[in-house]
Amino acid sequence: MSDEVEETRTLRVDSSPHIATPLSCPRIMGWVVAALLPAALWALWNMGTPAIITVAFALLGAVGTEWVWNAAAKRPQTIGDGTAIVTGLLLAMTLPPRTPWWIALAGGIFAIAVAKMLFGGVGHNLFNPALAGRAFIAVSWSGVYALTTNRGWFATLEMAEVEGYDAVSGATRLALAAADRAAEGAYGFDQAAQYMDYLFLNLEGSLGEVSGALLILGGLVLIARGIVDWRIPLGYLGTMAVVMLVAGEDPVFHVLAGGVLLGAFFMATDYVTSPMTKWGRVVFAIGCGLFNAVGRLYGPAPEYTTFAIHFMNGLAPLIDKAFVPRTFGWVKGDG
Repeated sequence: MSDEVEETRTLRVDSSPHIATPLSCPRIMGWVVAALLPAALWALWNMGTPAIITVAFALLGAVGTEWVWNAAAKRPQTIGDGTAIVTGLLLAMTLPPRTPWWIALAGGIFAIAVAKMLFGGVGHNLFNPALAGRAFIAVSWSGVYALTTNRGWFATLEMAEVEGYDAVSGATRLALAAADRAAEGAYGFDQAAQYMDYLFLNLEGSLGEVSGALLILGGLVLIARGIVDWRIPLGYLGTMAVVMLVAGEDPVFHVLAGGVLLGAFFMATDYVTSPMTKWGRVVFAIGCGLFNAVGRLYGPAPEYTTFAIHFMNGLAPLIDKAFVPRTFGWVKGDG
């Protein structure tokens, strides 16, 4: 009898693609959270308890809704993949710190229940869930923002303490720039003078507007790790800058102001809601920048980042169709 041991092997054949990557969904989401965390922590440090409450309830709404949905449907829990955490954190970053807790909670619930789970869960949603939650809040409770004391967190609060006022409110720099443009420069608003504040410590508007420098740093980390395609943020920000320059506006100011940096690096780059091909992403990014810039210049509101990205999310499937890559082995014709 032979001493050799017969080895039985089973051949398994799966459908393509056969190229594997060590970057799993939880790992990718972990990198996104890590890249966003410095800007988020800096915002919390400077804005204090109101900002912490906003982040907590946005996260609770997002993560809690996904857990309840899966439990009710008797499906495996998916909160471990990190997508709900990213959605809740990004939603919170689009909100001012004085957002009522129940609005932040409702935004998180809508983002997951309607924009994600109703579409079939992760990988099936047409629109970015965090921005969907932001749009839902903006459309449903815009009046609440107008009536909420100190909806932003303004540096002039120090003046309120000195002068004895109960509250101080005012327009953001982006709104002031729009008013100055409408008045043909009558207010003398200096856009270039706002650069340093927008880069390092802007205490007006949303949590995601506190430090542009930290958002840029986080975005560059994601690009360096290969998690984000550089074409989208570059195309988005570049288009925005060019349009504003042609319109006679300060391009640097408009790239730094509002939610453009947060949107360009962390939301427009969403794998599910952006095109799959390289040229498709270029067209998508140019569309985001163009829509955003035109909205700021001619729209009734000073900021259009949410709706610019949403508009292009809806066009992403059509863009993919227009840029279908050549089939492997395809030949144009004989001769």
